[in-house]
Amino acid sequence: MFILMVLFLATFTTLSLAQGNGYGRQGTRVGFYRATCPRCQLETTCPGVVSCADILALAARDSVVLTGGRSWQVRLGRRDGLVSRASDTASLPAFNDPISVQIRKFADKGLNTQDLVTLVGGHTIGTAACAVFSYRLYNFNNTNGPDPDINQAFLPQLRALCPNGGDQSRRVALDTGSVDRFGNSFYKNLRNGRGVIESDAKLWSDRRTQRFVQGFLGTSGQPALRFNNEFGSAMVKMGNTQVKTGRQGEIRRVCTATN
Repeated sequence: MFILMVLFLATFTTLSLAQGNGYGRQGTRVGFYRATCPRCQLETTCPGVVSCADILALAARDSVVLTGGRSWQVRLGRRDGLVSRASDTASLPAFNDPISVQIRKFADKGLNTQDLVTLVGGHTIGTAACAVFSYRLYNFNNTNGPDPDINQAFLPQLRALCPNGGDQSRRVALDTGSVDRFGNSFYKNLRNGRGVIESDAKLWSDRRTQRFVQGFLGTSGQPALRFNNEFGSAMVKMGNTQVKTGRQGEIRRVCTATN
């Protein structure tokens, strides 16, 4: 259910892991494995040839096809990193990051504000544990009250799902009413004060990002942007930033550990 969230974060962490299978120095490209692994889709198809970073890219594409019916060509040829440190995740967006920090973290990866709003739209499917957002419901910023960005009609629903002192591992849909459907309903919820995660909700309350959220909803006289198309393009762009070439990195034997 929350595969896109996982893939999004995993892909973000592999942005600097890239190409260099010894077949050239052109960077990633469509059809990179055409000669060495003509029908590769999964790691088991061509062990030792396809990198974990490319498997993630293919899985991200296929998951969107499954949930949203939108496909795109994926540029492949990434290598996996030689280190794996928890501290490296500090550069990833956090659930309570203010908009300025979110914009900076995306900019550090060569992604702009529109990319930020588009990619966070992957939360149109998926869930979050109560532990990630329940602080917004009861004592936000030590005010003894809820986050004012939460719609007052939505607040009782969230409190019922995540009671004060209750099970913090319980999972709640990020896109109310559309947890398993890929589309722009996530942005409608943000506009209506029904964003679950604080960093998501801020996309509507900050004018730097609100205009892009509005773009996916459409305005009077202006048609809405096609979210599926824009999301596919943004995923391709994200997967092709900070790409290394030559023989840097490795192809991991096990995706969760360096060789």
